[in-house]
Amino acid sequence: MSAWLPVAPCTPGDCAHHGDAVRPPLAAAGLLVAGCAVTLLGVLCVPAALLLGQTHRDRLIRRWAHTVVRAFGVRIRVTGAAVPSARPSRGELVVADHVSWLDIPLIAAVLPARMLAKSEIRSWPLLGPAATLGGTLFIERDRLRALPDTVRTLAGALGAGSRVAVFPQGSTWCGRGAGGRFRPAAFQAAVDAGALVRPVRIRYRTTRSDAAGAVAFVGDDPLAASLWRVVTAAGLTAEIHVLPQISAVDEPDRRTLARTAQSAVANESANLPPSSVHH
Repeated sequence: MSAWLPVAPCTPGDCAHHGDAVRPPLAAAGLLVAGCAVTLLGVLCVPAALLLGQTHRDRLIRRWAHTVVRAFGVRIRVTGAAVPSARPSRGELVVADHVSWLDIPLIAAVLPARMLAKSEIRSWPLLGPAATLGGTLFIERDRLRALPDTVRTLAGALGAGSRVAVFPQGSTWCGRGAGGRFRPAAFQAAVDAGALVRPVRIRYRTTRSDAAGAVAFVGDDPLAASLWRVVTAAGLTAEIHVLPQISAVDEPDRRTLARTAQSAVANESANLPPSSVHH
C-alpha cells in the first residue's frame, strides 16, 4: 500500500447510518431522480460553460452546485469569512476535511475550483470526460512515484492563479472524532507557488443532532446506498464554514502549513452569525 493511500477506519456498517426522522420512500425517490437529473444536466453543459469568461463561469458553477445539493433534499448554510466575488490575485488552495461525495458540490457552491481527484475518475463514463474538460487535476493514489509530478502540476495550476480544491486527508472519514491528518504534499505545492490556502469546515446536521452518518461515504460503501441515505434523511443541513486565508509564504514549511490549516478546520469557533443561509 502506498504512503499516499491512507485508509480510514470507518466502515459502512459502523459509520453510515441515520437515526433521525426519515422521508417517505416516494418523496425520497423523487429527490433521488431530481438530484441525478440536475447533476447530469450540469455534466452535459460543461463544454458550453467553458466558452464563458471566468467570472460568469464561476457564477454558473455556484448556481448549479447549489441546485445539485438542494435537489438531493439538503439545505445549505454558509458561515464565516466573506468570499470575494472575484478570484484572488494569486492561486488559492481550498482544503477541507472529507466526509461525503456531497462535499464536492458543497464547496463548488461557495468556492468554485478545479478539483484534485483520483485518476480512476478519468475513466468513468460521462463524468470522467466532463471532469477532464472542467480542469480536474488527477492523482494516481496507488503510485507514490507519481506524487512529485502531481505536486508540480498542482503548483503550476496555483502559480497560474487557479483555485484548486483538495481533501488532504486522502480519504473520506465518517466525521466523528479527529479524522485523518492533513497530509503535506498538496501544501508543498502551495509553498512552491506562493499561494494562499483557504481552509473550510464542512459539517452535516439535522435539527436535533449531527448527521455525518447519513451522508458518510466510506470504505466499500456503494454510491447508490449513500445516495439513498441522503435523500431519506429528513431535515438535513450542510454547513460550510469559510475560514480566513493562510499565506503559504508566511509558514516555514509544508508540514507546518498543513498543521496550521488542519488546526483551523478542527478548532476555529463556528459560533458566528451566518454570512448567508440558503433554505
